[in-house]
Formats: sequence, C-alpha cells, structure tokens
Amino acid sequence: MDSHYSLDGWVLIISLLLLLAILASDLSKRLKIPAPLLFLVTGMLAGSDGIGGIYFDNVEVAQRIGIIALCFSLFSGGLDTQWRLVKPIFWPGLALSTVGVLVSTILVAGFAYYLLEFSLLEGLLLGAIISATDAAAIFSLFRSRYFLIKRELRMLVEFESGSNDPMAILLVFIILQMMQDPKFTPLSLSTMFLAQVIGGLTIGVLVGKLAVFLFRRMKLEYRELYPVFTIALVLLAYGAAAAIGGSGFLATYLLGIVIYQHDFHHKYNIKKFHAALTWLCEISMFLVLGLLVFPTQINEIFNLNLVVPFFLIFFARPVSVFVSLAFSGYPIKEKLLVSWLGLRGAVPIVLATFPMVMGIPKANTIFNLVFFVVLISFLIQGGLAPRLIKWLKIEH
Repeated sequence: MDSHYSLDGWVLIISLLLLLAILASDLSKRLKIPAPLLFLVTGMLAGSDGIGGIYFDNVEVAQRIGIIALCFSLFSGGLDTQWRLVKPIFWPGLALSTVGVLVSTILVAGFAYYLLEFSLLEGLLLGAIISATDAAAIFSLFRSRYFLIKRELRMLVEFESGSNDPMAILLVFIILQMMQDPKFTPLSLSTMFLAQVIGGLTIGVLVGKLAVFLFRRMKLEYRELYPVFTIALVLLAYGAAAAIGGSGFLATYLLGIVIYQHDFHHKYNIKKFHAALTWLCEISMFLVLGLLVFPTQINEIFNLNLVVPFFLIFFARPVSVFVSLAFSGYPIKEKLLVSWLGLRGAVPIVLATFPMVMGIPKANTIFNLVFFVVLISFLIQGGLAPRLIKWLKIEH
C-alpha cells in the first residue's frame, strides 16, 4: 500500500469504498448501465483528483490486484459455462477470440500510426491492449434482468470474452518484447504463442480433472473448506500455467468449465460462493484501477480520448466481427449485436499497466487512452445495448 496512509487508514478507506460501490451497484440497475462503470467512477471520485482526495499511484500493486481478481472472475465465468451449450458456437467463438483480436489490433494500430502520431509498435501496443473484450463486464451486463438475448448469442459473446484474453495478452507481451529487444524473431513469436495456448489448455484441463477427482473422494470435516479448496485450485491453475509459459487466464477459465461439467458434493454451494467472490473481485479491481487514474491527465489528451473509442466502437470492432464471422451463417443483425457487445473493461486497463511498469515511452498516454476507451464503452455500448436489442428485434 501507499506510504501516505497507515494500515488503519487503508482499512477505513477500503471499507468506505466497498460500501459506496455496493450502493452504486443498486443505482446501476435503475440507470440500466453496467455496474463496473459506477465502480470505476467511484474510484475516480475517491482519488487524488476527485472529492475523496485519496492518493494512490502504485501501478504494480494495482496490476497484481487486477491479475488476481481477473483469475477469479474468469473461473466464475467458467463455472457458468455449460459445454453442451458452448459446442455449437465453439468455432465462431474461437474465430472472434483470435482473428477478431488480430484484426482489431491491426486496425487500431493503423489509425494510431497515421492519425495520432504513434510509432508503428506503439500503435500495435495500443491496439492489442484494447482488443480484448472483458469477461467481467460481459457477465455483469448479462446478470441484469433488463438484458435478455438468444441463448446462443449470449454463449457466443460470453465465450469470446472469456477466451480472447490469452490472445490479447500474448500480443501485448510480444509487442513489449519487440520494443525492448529488436532481435525478437518470428520464430520466437510462434513459440510464445504455442506455449501460451497449449500451456493454458493443458494446465486448465489437468487441474480441472484433478479437482473433480478430489471432490468426489474428499470428505472434509468442515464443509466451509470446500470453497477455500477451490481458491487454492484457481491459484494453482494460474501459477502452474504461468510457470511453464502458458496463459494463466486461459487455465483458470478452463478450470471452471471442466469443474462445472461434473457432479459432486457441494457443487451448488461452491458456485454460490464464487458468485459472491466475483463481485468482490470486480468491485476491488475497478475501484483500484479508478483510484489509479488522474482525470487531469486525461483532460490533457482529450482530443485523442474522443477519437480512439469511437473509431474502435464504430469501425474496428464491427469490421473484426464481420471478418471473423464471415462464414458463420449468422444474420447481419446478430453480427451487429455481437459487434456492439464488445465491451472493454478491466482487462485492457490491467494490460495498460504493463507498459507503465516496464517504463515504455508513451505508457501514461496509452493508459489514459485505454481508461477513457473503457469509460466510453461502458457508457455507449453498455448503456445502449438493451435499446439495440429491442431495435434489432432479437430479444429472447
């Protein structure tokens, strides 16, 4: 924690922020906007540039909190994923999470290079960071009773948001490596990609199978320990995948999927526990990231802030979706809805902390741009999504 406050001071601050965020979540239902938006705004208002005056600028702490919170959010998303429902949309979902991410990255990079005076690598870095849709934001949106769409489309969007993080993270790490090491080769790129995907898949499935095996044979004296056991499993999946060069985020998401497909004692209670834990993770993640933002710095690049999110929402995202789903058979109006549901959230902001920690040029500008993209995404895409569903006439 920051040295400006004592431990007792931080305990008081954290309790007040959590209370405000919980109250804000109720307000989000009335305003029909994603709750994470209000969590972010609460953090910003509480920060040093806001009315709260809380000074927090520790990027490394924010990054670590974000990574851990994302692990549990993705695991909970996996627990909500039924494989029999995913199977029909697996290939179009995979196309969105790979081809879609790549196309979006390239389009944003070209835009930043030609119009924003970014170098090519800086443009690619910005594009890769904001290419991933956010699982936490999507799951939060779908929990709203105002948001009902066809089950197949919902599964497609959820699967994309849960599975495109590894691709985006891989691209960010590759570009950062290229910026720091000019000798980075295409062979190194291919090796890193395969290691991330194969490592994440392997660890996620293995830890999932191990979890089911143990759940069916363990008879713990205290049933409250079963949810605690799953916390250890999530951390094991992420840590083991990262240790072998794989994607820890993909591993935790697959762990949730594998566990959900099997029956065992206490399964319902575990799912309820992680639903509550996910709310805590989301609130903590968005509050911390909101505290990290200095609105006065965003104002300094206001013109850039306006053009980037609108280019992403109205051009890069739709093009990437239509290219990815070109041979999927989905009608145009459903592709338009999938395009609109490409919400950006905590994942891009967490990724934007890596250039700051590594001291990359324009890191602060990129972070502020990404944060503004997320705000606009929540406001426009999240806020108008229910109306678009009614206008397209594809309600469930």
